[in-house]
Amino acid sequence: MRFCVPIPCFFKKVDFAEAVRTVASLGFDAVETYNWKDLNAEAVRAVCAETGVEFLSMCTTEFRMTDPQYRSLWLDGLKESCIAARQMGVGKLITQVGPDTGAERGFQHEAIVETLKQAKPILDTYGVTVMIEPLNVLVNHPGYYLVSSPEGFDIVREVDHPCVKVVYDIYHQQISEGNIIPNLTKNLDCIAHLHSAGHPGRHELQYGESDYHVILKAVADAGYQGACGLEYGPLLDPVESLKTFRQIYADLL
Repeated sequence: MRFCVPIPCFFKKVDFAEAVRTVASLGFDAVETYNWKDLNAEAVRAVCAETGVEFLSMCTTEFRMTDPQYRSLWLDGLKESCIAARQMGVGKLITQVGPDTGAERGFQHEAIVETLKQAKPILDTYGVTVMIEPLNVLVNHPGYYLVSSPEGFDIVREVDHPCVKVVYDIYHQQISEGNIIPNLTKNLDCIAHLHSAGHPGRHELQYGESDYHVILKAVADAGYQGACGLEYGPLLDPVESLKTFRQIYADLL
């Protein structure tokens, strides 16, 4: 399995290109980020070509999909983000769906589905995959709408487009619902990317209650072809943390 390093988690104050070079020197071949607007597209493409590191994903600029009045803003943000993604060689965009507005959940669910259906021409034009993200509301994202991964999978299947998927964050779903391996392995058709962190604390995988050897081996054995992002705040020195990850989880590399 490939493992992806989210640059802001490990190298917040380091130039992006230098961070990519560090990631490559540690043996990783994929990175991701969140806010892309301060990046220089030409420099990003150059450093990725130099190092052989894939810039795998970044985020959209707008996250409000639960309220139809923001639909045009989300679609405009998606187009802008798709253009930037193609300029930097990025194939995937992560988007949150927005807050629970207090409206009936069925109405909000349909608002998300309709927004994603209206995104199809944009996705067809740019060939970028957009990934909705279930998050936990107990620790990190109070007030967020999409907590359940099964609902996320339902949304993807209702939209029915190859460029609309879920990013499944094992940390968030361990908090929200558990049942990690069955939810993952039975829905790989809906999942384009994974995130991981140890719970509690959202630190290194080895410090949490989840056995990532078991989880990720099950996912790989089930045929998962994507990457897993190490989306945690390191307690160790960032470089030492990534080195330690490779030592502990060498059987998964």
